[in-house]
Amino acid sequence: MLKKLTIQNYALIESLDIDFPDGLVIITGETGAGKSILLGALSLLLGARGDVSALKDAEKNCVVEGEFDVTGCPVGMEDIGSDTGTLLLRRVISPTGRSRSFINDEPVSLGILSDISNKLVDIHAQHQHLLLTDKSYQLSILDYFAGSKGLLDTYKEIYTTLQTAEAELRRLEEGIAKNNEELEYKQFQLKKLDDAVLVPGELEELEQEQKQLANAEQIKEAICHSLEFMQPMGNSIVQNLKEASQLLRKCYTFVPGLEEMSRRLESCRIECKDIEQELERTADKVVVSPQRLQVVEERMALLEDLLRRYACSSVEELITCRENLKAALIGVETQAEAKQQLENRVEELRTERDLAAEKLSERRRQCVGELSRILKEKIRNLEMPHAEFEVCLTRSAHCLVTGQDDIQFLFSANGGVKLVEISKVASGGELSRIMLCLKSLMAQYTGMPTMIFDEIDTGVSGSIADKMGELIGEMGKNMQVFAITHLPQIAAKGSTHLLVYKEFDQRKQAQTKIKLLNRQERILEVARMLSGAELSDAAIENAKFLLK
Repeated sequence: MLKKLTIQNYALIESLDIDFPDGLVIITGETGAGKSILLGALSLLLGARGDVSALKDAEKNCVVEGEFDVTGCPVGMEDIGSDTGTLLLRRVISPTGRSRSFINDEPVSLGILSDISNKLVDIHAQHQHLLLTDKSYQLSILDYFAGSKGLLDTYKEIYTTLQTAEAELRRLEEGIAKNNEELEYKQFQLKKLDDAVLVPGELEELEQEQKQLANAEQIKEAICHSLEFMQPMGNSIVQNLKEASQLLRKCYTFVPGLEEMSRRLESCRIECKDIEQELERTADKVVVSPQRLQVVEERMALLEDLLRRYACSSVEELITCRENLKAALIGVETQAEAKQQLENRVEELRTERDLAAEKLSERRRQCVGELSRILKEKIRNLEMPHAEFEVCLTRSAHCLVTGQDDIQFLFSANGGVKLVEISKVASGGELSRIMLCLKSLMAQYTGMPTMIFDEIDTGVSGSIADKMGELIGEMGKNMQVFAITHLPQIAAKGSTHLLVYKEFDQRKQAQTKIKLLNRQERILEVARMLSGAELSDAAIENAKFLLK
């Protein structure tokens, strides 16, 4: 339950610090006094969006803090509470719009704060009765009543996993379809490259060979003439150099400089001998072959054509392109295997989903009749003695996130006529009463410690309001209930009555305040609600009667 609420710098509230008891707490006040401001501030703890426009002083932080007694609350809540069973939630909105959240003074994400607080407080805001026409909300009521939330969670987990797997399968199928469109062309490209039997550096070697073959006769003629010059008139230059060196060697003892010249001649002889042999070997290698030249040029033409076709600048790049095509084609085969595995997984998940949906539907069907009976009884107690109410559950053709069930709340305020979908026949006042019945029922099954009704009595008056007040009072015996109301019949219920009012300071600035009413103040407040600003003796007496 909510033990204490502290609000600073929010809307018309400069500072507010108030304690709350358990049971039924009535909150009243004139229109515009700031009752909705209290709910707005409390909604920040429930994860509502923080807006800097709500700051009373644009230069200060807005702080909303709630202290909760979590003893006996839903499972797991006590684990995060203090040793005394107290849980402290705080939300801070800075002037820059930054939002910070805290649990027991430890910073947490807004999602965690919202998840925790929504297990502690349920706010029934104005016009929330319109949710009665929402299929998901109707199913949630049935699931709370049937205790099928665990089955629903299991189903949702499988459903979500299946949705993800199906989306992945669609993407894979689209990828395979696209690849298949290009498959034949890629296979053709790969065959061209495979047939070429590419060798790194081959083109450069071919270019060199082509130049030699194209000029083979000229090269051979030049070498032969060079060799002839090495043996003019049939005399070998190499042999002549040898003999000249030997002659000088015989005389170098007489002329010292001749020894050096002899060595130089010998070096020239050796070099010329080496050149002569190299020319002979080269001449042997030079082949005049028009047939080989044609083969080389055809091979070069093939490689150059491949380079243009695949936008490559070298044979090495062509080889890389070939390997990429091989990998792509292997990827197509891998995709096909992955597709088959994913199809099998999807089928398994569909089977699991259908089984989970059937278990969920079975539990719902077992309880739908009892839910209809209890709600009809509660509704009839709120001045609709002939009302008929039925929860109709049918099997849907498609699985949704809520299961494979279609639900309808059928209603008739007057017995003996055909039941019709509730949104088509129920008035605003009837919807308010039905919503209160649902809330009172759900409170028993959700374990929600605190429930806040913001003018759930809209559209009702007189004895109906009195009956609604009694029902709210009954709820207050088992949980903490806040009832914001304009009706004296409801305001007279419960033992705690808070008045929200507006004051103006010396600067003529409005401030929202709240106070606990004593017995006499409560009589006057209920009388005001009965008669307006002019308090009559009759209104006061009537208020005393209502408060007995």
